[in-house]
Amino acid sequence: MTDHDTRGRDGAAATGFDRRLLPPMVLGSVLNPINSTIIAVTLVPIGAALGAPPAQTAWLVSALYLATALGQPVMGRLIDLFGPRRLFLLSTSLVGVAGVVGTLAPNIGVLLASRVLLGFGTCAGYPAAMALVRSEAERTGRDSPGGVLTVLAVANQTIAVIGPLLGGLLIGLGGWRATFALNVPLAVVAVVLGLLRLPKEARASESPRRDGVAAQLDLPGMALFAATLLSLLLFLMNPHLRDWYLLVIVLVASAAFGVRELRAATPFIDLRVLGGNTPLLTTYGRSLVAYVVAYSFLYGFTQWTEEGFGLTPTHAGLVQTPMFLVAIGVSIVSGRRKGVRGKLLVGALGQIVACGVMLTLTADSPVWALVAVALVFGIPQGLNNLALQNSVYFQADPERTASSAGLLRTFAYVGSMVASSTTAVSFGQRADTGGMHHLAWIMLGAGVLYLLSTVFDRSLGRVAREDIPADAP
Repeated sequence: MTDHDTRGRDGAAATGFDRRLLPPMVLGSVLNPINSTIIAVTLVPIGAALGAPPAQTAWLVSALYLATALGQPVMGRLIDLFGPRRLFLLSTSLVGVAGVVGTLAPNIGVLLASRVLLGFGTCAGYPAAMALVRSEAERTGRDSPGGVLTVLAVANQTIAVIGPLLGGLLIGLGGWRATFALNVPLAVVAVVLGLLRLPKEARASESPRRDGVAAQLDLPGMALFAATLLSLLLFLMNPHLRDWYLLVIVLVASAAFGVRELRAATPFIDLRVLGGNTPLLTTYGRSLVAYVVAYSFLYGFTQWTEEGFGLTPTHAGLVQTPMFLVAIGVSIVSGRRKGVRGKLLVGALGQIVACGVMLTLTADSPVWALVAVALVFGIPQGLNNLALQNSVYFQADPERTASSAGLLRTFAYVGSMVASSTTAVSFGQRADTGGMHHLAWIMLGAGVLYLLSTVFDRSLGRVAREDIPADAP
């Protein structure tokens, strides 16, 4: 740790979290959620403008999450090695480039490329934020990031509130292309904040640098990891027996990845450490199924409100707003309470109840029934994200905080990709009520699995005893 770190950054008190870090941390971490939520209300207008059915526009969701699922642990590993500043600036600059490409896209293919660039560009924000939380805890000697983690969770919820509504307003003002153009000013602000606020001398592991970049990054391991995820996504987007070879590729690539990581001197994902950390693995699995439910609702339910129920994109965004408002309130109230087990249990039950209500909805249901479903979904939305984030912070190896946080997002994005594929399969050519009910049954099954994984996880009690005091940042 440098003298600069010991004194406190730019005069910040060495005994407290440096609040100057919060603006870039928050903005960087919300670049992905804002693009995730805005796209929910733009899928139908994009499909109408470019002549693409839901089965094709679903790739706009999956393309971003595939890129992010691959890029998050890579970026997290780089941040663990070299610190957050340079990686943050590089990735957020890419968000601006993606915004330009998406705004000018002439067809669905170029638009998909823009979403891939967005996925890679938003990779550094969250791992960088978690790495800064850890480094500040070491600098101050106070491992109490409760207020900071709550700020990050609430910021993500707030952006989720703004996303659908903002997307609908932008579509009304300038068409769906305006939702991509938004990334240009966001990227500019993020880069400026990063230059001004992020420390130039970030905590990093010095010893791996002597071995060369290729050895530090484990490029073969990354390639096998990418092959596994890509093949799995291609199969999930259109599951059929004729594509059996994709599952074979998944099995072969994942097996080769396991062998590689166990033998590599500096593995991309340390399977030895991860394999011995059952609580962390369980948290990753719980994150996957939680996001299957959350994003099936975000994308599938929103499409149904537009096509099956007949709302405009602006009104569809308004229907989602109560969910995120409730989530913000729940995050604020629960963020300062110790323990995660109770939050996860209530979140699981909330998902199950909301899915059950979805099964009662039809095209003739009153609008207040749609709002009621959104309100119920707000409870797990506010509890689950914060509880999962806190679990990883305390369960992960401190030297791999950023990469562990990135891997949490990877599992979450795999869940989002599963949600996107199940939405595409459920709806086919049109988001009708029958397809929405089919999707709700899948969501209900995932919610039950989430509940069971929480009920039988005894390690959550230990996280509760180690949990954070109610310190504000």
